[in-house]
Amino acid sequence: MKNQKLRLSILPRKIAVCRFDTNSKIPNWIYEQDFFSITKTTDELSIVCYEDIVPKNIKAEKDWVSFKVQGPLNFSLTGVLSSLAGPLADENISIFSISTFDTDYLLVKSENFIRSKNVLSTFCEIV
Repeated sequence: MKNQKLRLSILPRKIAVCRFDTNSKIPNWIYEQDFFSITKTTDELSIVCYEDIVPKNIKAEKDWVSFKVQGPLNFSLTGVLSSLAGPLADENISIFSISTFDTDYLLVKSENFIRSKNVLSTFCEIV
């Protein structure tokens, strides 16, 4: 992503990454939200969604904050995630990422949010 300044926004609510067995059905409560991502593999079913809707009995890693790359991004672009992840890795900040047709989301734990925002704001516009 050379010579192009990315614009990032911050989702208004904290995010959870939920894990279900691979043969689990997608829970109905997920469809009531305006943000979620579902991935099913032979090993698991993962759902990323707002943490405040996750029932207490669901296995989930909570307390993530999401930076959204303002898109749409062209599929021919290279290095978008690495341009964001690399500087955060240099600061020992771990990430969780989601890619969609139009854009990317970069999640950091809320305890690292301010540091992440400071790092990213050196080369991205955060709105």
